[in-house]
Amino acid sequence: MTRTVSFAEVRAALIEGREIALLDVREEGPFSRGHPLFAVPLPLGRIELDVLDLVPRLDAPIVLYDDGEGLVARAAAQLAELGYSNVAELDGGLDGWRRAGGELFIDVNVPSKAFGELVESTRHTPSLPATEVERLIADKADIVVLDSRRFEEYRTMSIPTGTSVPGGELVLRVQDLAPRPETTVIVNCAGRTRSIIGTQSLINAGIPNKVFALRNGTIGWTLAGLKLDHGAERRFPDLSEAAQRLARDRAQALAQRVGLTTIDRDTLARWRDRPDITLYLLDVRTPEEFAAGHLPGFRSAPGGQLVQATDEWVGVRHAHLVLFDDDGVRATLAASWLIQMGWRNVYVVQGPIDGARETGSRPPRRPRPPSHGLRTLTAQALASDLAQWTVIDLAPSPLYAAGHIPGAWFAARSRLSEALPQLPGEGPLLLTSWDGVLAQFAAGELQALTDRPIALLHGGTEAWEAAGLPLERGIARAAHAVDDVYKRPYEGTDNAAAAMQAYLDWEFGLVAQLERDGTHGFRVL
Repeated sequence: MTRTVSFAEVRAALIEGREIALLDVREEGPFSRGHPLFAVPLPLGRIELDVLDLVPRLDAPIVLYDDGEGLVARAAAQLAELGYSNVAELDGGLDGWRRAGGELFIDVNVPSKAFGELVESTRHTPSLPATEVERLIADKADIVVLDSRRFEEYRTMSIPTGTSVPGGELVLRVQDLAPRPETTVIVNCAGRTRSIIGTQSLINAGIPNKVFALRNGTIGWTLAGLKLDHGAERRFPDLSEAAQRLARDRAQALAQRVGLTTIDRDTLARWRDRPDITLYLLDVRTPEEFAAGHLPGFRSAPGGQLVQATDEWVGVRHAHLVLFDDDGVRATLAASWLIQMGWRNVYVVQGPIDGARETGSRPPRRPRPPSHGLRTLTAQALASDLAQWTVIDLAPSPLYAAGHIPGAWFAARSRLSEALPQLPGEGPLLLTSWDGVLAQFAAGELQALTDRPIALLHGGTEAWEAAGLPLERGIARAAHAVDDVYKRPYEGTDNAAAAMQAYLDWEFGLVAQLERDGTHGFRVL
């Protein structure tokens, strides 16, 4: 039986700086409606897919919780099978946290968002409303608009004239984009956090230009009744040597200010052999640079996104984080923010990349899926006899809605026992997921729940699409309520105005929540 730990023990570890992974094993939808500040979402159905990267040390201290759904015991058993040896359950689960006086936060990536609000309230980060920025654009004023989101987000919707410069690139690239100190720089994102952090990054780096955040980002622009661009392709230009030299000087001054420690390759090699620390190796350059060549063992974690969504890469609070770049700028910038966000063990190991290198995008660390001895069908074989199969698709609901095998039923892996009675007939079941991997991991659980014959689709729905076979769209057949993914009110183009305003109102209240919580350890310079 899994041992339990109390709210007080978890809180003490967070405040005292001891390693701890507080993992919420519910789906993202319920997670987004309430969780502790430093909880990391790891849905039960994705444990094998994600945990080895989120928690790379097998004896790191892990605390699991749910909200009474009975998921913790199953999650603990899965972790034990993977070799994790220091797994506990939060006493009373989420309700126990609440009853003990613990603060609950809604939404996702909350530590970063709450920190961004604290930065603005402490540093009074300058911003301009959408109507003022729109006027400056219309008047052809001497301004540049820099979009600090990922390029794919920028392409979906952007401010007119804006250029894509993901947040981790801003200090490195700004000189080439605004070479005249008289040019005003405006930084935007979809909401607030990346606008605030991007703007303050440039101010902290000491650029001579006036810098402003676009207040409330594309949400503020939309709520003001202004028109966004769609499908824009403007990206930052190639880096000039002069801009790189200037950015490096600015980064060195920033490193001294935050007390950043740089380590050499020998120290890194020793740390990789240490059994007593959890170590994350994160390359903060662009994904394209990472794919062209990176240090062995490092993961791609573009600096702006690492600061914006640290919990998507790092599952153990107070672990050791080692950041890499080959220019002396981007790792310093990301590290400066992580240090302020209470990460006590943040270091930079710099380039160049020499000796052994890896290329391509690093695949996630995952165990080999079990075979279960089940029949496997090719896409063509399934298509020739589709009518005899009841297809269960375990893809996340947005991916399922974007395209699935005609007639397939949506179900979350963690809710298969609930889904089965809703499926028609008594004939054979075909289990799939997008690439087929999740279906392989879940097949044994489905076998234990039913006597119906079960088969797997080789290569998953991706292989079906690659074979040129038709896809069905939307969610017409769901075997249970669809609540696996949180719909972000700052992404996409179909968000209701009320949802966008509610999101902004929530962000405005985060500083007060931080004060009530008391575990964050943030210190804004």
